[in-house]
Amino acid sequence: MTELPNVHVRAEVLAQALPHMQRYDQEIVVIKYGGHAMGDRAAAEDFAEDIVLLEQSGLKPIVVHGGGPQIGRMLDRLGIQSEFRGGLRVTDEATVEVVEMVLAGSINKQIVGWISAEGGRAIGLCGKDGNMVRAKRATKTVRDPDSMVEQVVDLGLVGEPEHVERGVLDAVLKAELIPVLAPVAYGADGQTYNVNADTFAGAIAGALRAKRLLLLTDVPGVLDKDKNLIPELTVEDCRRLIADGTITGGMIPKIETCIYAIDQGVEAVVILNGKVNHAVLLELFTDYGAGTLIRRS
Repeated sequence: MTELPNVHVRAEVLAQALPHMQRYDQEIVVIKYGGHAMGDRAAAEDFAEDIVLLEQSGLKPIVVHGGGPQIGRMLDRLGIQSEFRGGLRVTDEATVEVVEMVLAGSINKQIVGWISAEGGRAIGLCGKDGNMVRAKRATKTVRDPDSMVEQVVDLGLVGEPEHVERGVLDAVLKAELIPVLAPVAYGADGQTYNVNADTFAGAIAGALRAKRLLLLTDVPGVLDKDKNLIPELTVEDCRRLIADGTITGGMIPKIETCIYAIDQGVEAVVILNGKVNHAVLLELFTDYGAGTLIRRS
């Protein structure tokens, strides 16, 4: 795998990136910042610096954050046992209260603070605010690896986006604010739902016809069966790799999100390692790339 350069964010580097900046001028880029990718404080500050630089360079960044590890730690502290099915957290009434507290509370405001400290103007929101995202109860089909029989699993209060009211985000972007979104939403039934952050980000990107959706995680991207990075895939490639077992486990929901977003009009999606220094800038402003790029064809 090619070693990525250590990018120091300086005016000279940004000047070299001018052609890339022009490509994305005034374009919406949705960045899913995963709980695993948040890393330590220094890494988080680097990420915040990148987001501010994107906005100052003429892009319109929208951050959607996860927080699985942080939720897990809080549930452990409270003695609430976690369960996962099909790569998604099973959420009961007690769990959804903790999810909302951690995602829409502490993590959301922490990221807003990091961006503000770097000179940006961020605003923290969740799907409930302004009825931005309405969710419905999610259904998940899981294939047993031994019998290969598919069965529907009950994920409890896990939701999937049903409608995105883009007017809320349009107003925030018009005010030149950086939206930081927590993946918690209301259902038509008034119930609070825990939405997978990848799925939430895909719905936001699709509704706004974003130029790019970046899914930051803790792996380099999509790997082949020899654990080598696959730099680029088409939607058809993705479906084939799921079918033949190359793409498995928690990567499947990510790929499904990529396909959905592209179907909704997003130009391309990138799965990349958020632990690489300035991975967002590498992907958008250089020729190196920093993960797996997925396009229609």
